[in-house]
Formats: sequence, structure tokens, C-alpha cells
Amino acid sequence: MIHELYFVILYSAVSELTRTGMKKTRRNALNTASLPAAAPPWTFLTKHTHVLWCIYQEPEIRLRDVAERVGITERMVQKIVAELVLCGYLRIEKNGRRNVYQLQVDQPLRHALESHCTVGQILELLHRSKRRART
Repeated sequence: MIHELYFVILYSAVSELTRTGMKKTRRNALNTASLPAAAPPWTFLTKHTHVLWCIYQEPEIRLRDVAERVGITERMVQKIVAELVLCGYLRIEKNGRRNVYQLQVDQPLRHALESHCTVGQILELLHRSKRRART
């Protein structure tokens, strides 16, 4: 009952924001063009996945650019990168004044439902899908 009430309140708030015209900002980088007017603002992939995807595509990317692409703050990207390094999904090497990020693509995903897959498999799937979309 409490969960249902919470959902109704949350859904009402999101509907109100959508109806009144939620402004697109760095914090709201969702592609809302294909969403129905009352769609809740969530995505299938997490911010951690979005950060990994940006680094996978461009290993020397600046965290400021990652933040812009993902639609979160640079501080949040720094926190996510630190967590990914701590858990062994990412390594950082200095190249002059720049960082070069190395993904550890053989690391398994963390949740029991997907632990049979590796980070590299997920990123490769996204990469193949992106190539197909271009052709």
C-alpha cells in the first residue's frame, strides 16, 4: 500500500513536470523526443554504464566532457570513476597532464542476474548496435 502511494505521488510529480515543460539542462540529458508526454524520466542503463560507455568510446576523454554527455555534474562523474576504479572496472594512467582510462573489460557485472556477462560484452553490444544504426 505504501509503495503504491509512493508511486502515485512520484508519478503525479513527474507528470506535472512533464506537463508544465521540464527544461532540458545538463542534469536532464534524456532524449525526450521519443517519449510519451507522461513518461517517467528513467533509463534502462545506469549512470555508471553511461560513464563507462563514454570512456569506452574515447579513453582520453575529459571528465567534464563525460558529465556533459551523460547529463550529470562533473563531481558525480568523479565519484563514479572513483567507484569504478575501486571495484576494478577501470584503471587510470597519466599521460602528461591528461588521464588515459583503461577499462577492465573482463570484469563480470555485479548483480547476480547478470554476473554471467562481462562489462566488455555489454559495451561491445552497444558498440555494434551503434555501428548498425549508422549504416
